[in-house]
Amino acid sequence: MSKTSFLHPRYWPTWGSIGLMRLSAWLPWRVKLAVGKTIGLLAWRFAKRRRHITETNLRLAFPELDEATRARLVRDTFVANGIGIVETATGWCRDPEHLRHRVSFKGEEHMHQAMAQGKGALIIGIHFSTLDLGGALHSLFFPADVVYRPHDNALFERFMTRARSRIFGKAIDRYDLRGVVRRIKAGHAVWYSPDQDFGREASVFAPFFGVEAATIKLTAKIARMTDAPVMPLIFHRNPDDRTYTLEYLPALENFPSGDEVADAARVNAVIEAAIRRHPEQYLWLHRRFKTRPRGEAGFY
Repeated sequence: MSKTSFLHPRYWPTWGSIGLMRLSAWLPWRVKLAVGKTIGLLAWRFAKRRRHITETNLRLAFPELDEATRARLVRDTFVANGIGIVETATGWCRDPEHLRHRVSFKGEEHMHQAMAQGKGALIIGIHFSTLDLGGALHSLFFPADVVYRPHDNALFERFMTRARSRIFGKAIDRYDLRGVVRRIKAGHAVWYSPDQDFGREASVFAPFFGVEAATIKLTAKIARMTDAPVMPLIFHRNPDDRTYTLEYLPALENFPSGDEVADAARVNAVIEAAIRRHPEQYLWLHRRFKTRPRGEAGFY
C-alpha cells in the first residue's frame, strides 16, 4: 500500500492513535503510569464485554478465591493492562537503552548455555501486559527474532512491524512456519508465545489452571524440526511500578516427548507457574478458554 493511501480519512483515527503512543512514550514516568492506570480503569468500567471475559477467566482459573478478592483481581488486571499500553508505546518508540537501569535479568546463564550449542533457541514468551516492553528490554541482553500476528489495520501493521523490527532481528508472521524453522536452524533465537487459543485444528486439549484448554501443538513441532533448546522466559513489572525483572528458566529437558498432549500440558504448566507470580499482569482479557471439547458448552 502506498504512503498516499494512508492519507485517506479512514486512517486518520489510526494516525491519531500512533501520535498518542509516540507522545506517551516520552512522558515522565509518573505521568506515564497515571495515564496507563486511567486507561485501565476506564476500560474496567466501560468495556463490559472484556470485563465479562476477564471475570469468566479468573473464575475458572482461581476458583479458590472469594468473590471480593477475585473482583479486586479483575480490576487490577485492567489497571495492569492499561499500564501495558503505555509500556508498549515506550518499547516501540524509545531506545530501550534509556531503561537499562530499570531492568534486572536473572538466569542469563541458561540462555548462554543454550546458544552455545549452536542450534538456535525457541523462546517461550507469555502474554503479560509487559510483553512488548519486555521484548525491548530483552534486546539489551540477547538478540532475538519474534513471531507475531499481523494487525488487520494496514497502517498500524506497518507502524507495529517497523517498531518490532527495530527491537528484534526479524519479525516473522505466525503462519510462516518455514521462516521460523529457517531462522532457528541458522542459529537465531526466536521468541514465540503459545499461550492463546488458536482453534481446534491447530491444538490439543491440555490442562491450564485446571481447565482443559485448546493448546497449540506448534511448540513441540518446532522443537522437533529444529532440535533447538526450548527456553521459558518470564518477565514482569515489579511492585514498585518502576522496575522490571526478566528471567530465563533452564531449557526444557526431554522436550518434545512425542506425546502431543503431554508436551502441551508441560508448556502450559510452565506458563501457569509464571502467571501465578503476578496474575494481574496477564492478558486475561483474551478468551483463553474459547474453544471447548466437542459437546461441551462455551464459557463466554
